Parts: sequence; structure tokens; C-alpha cells
Amino acid sequence: MSRIVAGAAGGMPLVSVPGEGTRPTTDRVKEALFSRLESLNMIADARVLDLYAGSGSLGVESASRGAKSVELIEFNEKAAAVCQRNAELVNKVLGTKVVKVQRSKVESFLARVAEAGVDHWDLVFMDPPYPLTQEELALVLELLGPRLSPYAVVVVERSARTPEPDWPASLELLSEKKYGETRLWFAEPAASEN
Repeated sequence: MSRIVAGAAGGMPLVSVPGEGTRPTTDRVKEALFSRLESLNMIADARVLDLYAGSGSLGVESASRGAKSVELIEFNEKAAAVCQRNAELVNKVLGTKVVKVQRSKVESFLARVAEAGVDHWDLVFMDPPYPLTQEELALVLELLGPRLSPYAVVVVERSARTPEPDWPASLELLSEKKYGETRLWFAEPAASEN
């Protein structure tokens, strides 16, 4: 069972997505990830975007730890319903609506945001389904680049056997870390984009 690791809602169990369609981030990886992000001072008051949110565990963890706003984007109907339940649990603990859920394809969501010309995120989580191709991932990263704040961090979670993402010109690799079968890539806006 997944849980919120720390913060205002620390220890609270999260609802999981039924079936095999999602891969929840393990508590061990989540603890290491958030330890790293907190050392970079990336969570407090951050505007967070959780793409391919699954159960929303990374986004709600951010809210529990002090993020200003969190958007969970999930297309799968069952997963989006679980995101909504987890968002409501955390929002209730926080006493305000920090976490919002949108049921949408990631590409469609980013295209709508680009058209509206609003929203710049400080922290973005991407844990796309394994069948997503390198080309499809590159397209999403390309759409995301212009929507980031100057000091943003993008975290891409994939199988350890997956090659490094093809970064668009707007993003550059900051670091990577392997945890068992999971690899995390951390990227930031390219220097020329700041």
C-alpha cells in the first residue's frame, strides 16, 4: 500500500489504482526523490505538475510537503478517479484545495495550456507508461519546455532499461539516479532559455 511519506499528511495511506495498468513509485524511491528535491529547495511554495499521474502519489506528496499548487493530469478513467480521491484526502488535511485533477491526455493538456499562454511550473513529474516511445516522450518534453519557470526541475521516471530521454533544446540533463529497476532523470531549463 502506498502512503504519503512526510509533511502535513505524512503517514496517510493512499488509494491505489486497481489492476496492472500503472506502476506506483515505491516508497523507497519516493523518499529518495523527495529528499533530493528538498535539498534543492524545490518543493516549498512550488507550482507542481504531475503528468501521467497514476494514483497522483508524487503530486499529493508535494502538496503534503508544502507545494503551493499541484495539478494531476491523468487520462485513464480509473486512475483519474483514484487521483481525485487522493487529492480530496490531502486537500482535506491541508484545509484548502491545493491539489486539482484533470482527466486529459498529456499532449492535449499541454497544447491547451500553450494556447492559453499561462502557467509556468516549478516542478514537473513525468512517469509515463512504458509503451510510450522515445519520440512521444520527446514531443511531450518539447511541449513542456516553454511552460517552465526559469529554475524549474523536471523529473522523468522510467525503467532502468530505458534509454535517456531525448531532451529538447529547452531542457538539459541535471543528473540521473538508478534505484533498482527504476531510473530517475532530472532536467532543468537550458541556460540559453533562462
